[in-house]
Amino acid sequence: MADEEDMATEELDKTEGSSKGGTKKIVIIAVILLLLGGGGFAGWKFFLSEKFGGADDAATAEAKEVEAEVPKVKIMHEMKPFIVNLLGENGTRYLKAKITAEVGDQAVKEELSERDPEVRDAVLLLLAGKSFEDISTPQGRVTLRSELLARLNNILNTGSVQMIYFTEFVVQ
Repeated sequence: MADEEDMATEELDKTEGSSKGGTKKIVIIAVILLLLGGGGFAGWKFFLSEKFGGADDAATAEAKEVEAEVPKVKIMHEMKPFIVNLLGENGTRYLKAKITAEVGDQAVKEELSERDPEVRDAVLLLLAGKSFEDISTPQGRVTLRSELLARLNNILNTGSVQMIYFTEFVVQ
């Protein structure tokens, strides 16, 4: 009987010890998870939140003010298509281009409309002075875009054209 009591006491001690050890493990794991979670959040807050728009410093506030000043809808002026013979090859190649100009405000758009003959003349003269080799590459088209932009801005009095878009560009 004494042996049975000793065995029961030993088994009771083993189960109490293992439950204390299990509780300790759970507490340690919970603390580690909390520390990792807190560290991850702090890292995101300090290092990555600027990339995702979460930083509220002076530069970000200033950038938001600038964005608020810029109109969200761009003002566009679409021109009638231009068809010209390209230089070289005895006029067997031609270019058909539709151009849309992005302007700063409504006054510039109205001026482009009012001065349409001057604008068309300037664009046609520039396009007709190009050869197929000049405009066949993407770099050639970028150069053409910048030349068109400069020509249009030389004509305007009230403002300027910000960007030129080719909405159709066919060479045959």
